[in-house]
Amino acid sequence: MARYSVMLGRRVEVHYRAGDILLPASGLLVADSGRSIFLEQSLVQRGQTRHFRWEIPYQYIVRLEEKVEAELEISAGTATAGSRQPGAASARGPSTAASTNSAGTAAMLPLPNRPKTA
Repeated sequence: MARYSVMLGRRVEVHYRAGDILLPASGLLVADSGRSIFLEQSLVQRGQTRHFRWEIPYQYIVRLEEKVEAELEISAGTATAGSRQPGAASARGPSTAASTNSAGTAAMLPLPNRPKTA
């Protein structure tokens, strides 16, 4: 029987093991096969929609919790849950949607060029 099927269609945050490290992942819980869960996240990057999907087996899941709307807005930079007006989300452009979906992720920084040692 699927353990997490009651949370299908909800935004969740999962902490799972990958070797000796603990990794976080967040997204929409789209499927539960009974052996693993599937998370999906979509974002707009440079005008193109990108879709990411993770399969996380049950035995690697350390913690799974639902992300409530207030946490999503705080991580997106909104001060309070009541400050958003209805319809404001549809008026936003793709750049705002991308920053909302990728909130909380570290920015990629270029590595300095190092000389190769022989």
